[in-house]
Amino acid sequence: MYTKIIKELNQIATPQIAEHSKKFFKTWPWEYGEWDKFLGIRVPELRKIAKKNIKADFDDISKLIENEYHEVRLVGLFLLVYQFEKVDSLKQKEILEFYMNNLKGINNWDLIDTTTPHIVWKYLFLNPDESRDFLYDFAKSDNLWKRRISIMATQAFIREKQFLDTLKLSEILLGDEHDLIHKAVWWMLREVGNRDEKVLLGFLDKYSKKMPRTMLRYAIERLEENVRKDYMRR
Repeated sequence: MYTKIIKELNQIATPQIAEHSKKFFKTWPWEYGEWDKFLGIRVPELRKIAKKNIKADFDDISKLIENEYHEVRLVGLFLLVYQFEKVDSLKQKEILEFYMNNLKGINNWDLIDTTTPHIVWKYLFLNPDESRDFLYDFAKSDNLWKRRISIMATQAFIREKQFLDTLKLSEILLGDEHDLIHKAVWWMLREVGNRDEKVLLGFLDKYSKKMPRTMLRYAIERLEENVRKDYMRR
């Protein structure tokens, strides 16, 4: 099935989209997506191909996630998301473990953001006795993408008004030097505030002076103007 999927992708590849993607995902030397390659395919088309080939096995998916082309890796990850939705808890654990064993290919923010909440979070939510310690290990990792996974895994916890892990991981990541972590943290904190403003304000009262200015600015962007100005003056 791997060969079939590659053929389908090559048939709809578009050079103009590929050039745009190379700029959008920062592929110049020393940028976070350095040397990543693109076929030039929109995400909705990638989802269609993944759904059409949902019976692909782990061997096929492993080859997809190891592929040098960004869109091929994303199709492999979409396959895991769609399969996860249709199997029992035992198979879901296998998918989670497979995901964790293939992190080398999960190496850009979109690959993380479109899959981590649907696999990592969903498994932890459905299995509340499972340890979440690995999220904290990831938050302290030297690997940028593991750090992004750690905070993005809490996105769906927030939807269930479970804020504790988001707040603890945000505290760990406050001093992170990378813009992609700043963005992920302010995004999750803002989502916390959307559901419980008191919780966000309590966090900000304690940590706003330690937060990078950009992180703080976006975390508070949906608060009342006078509240925003107060935090920015501190």
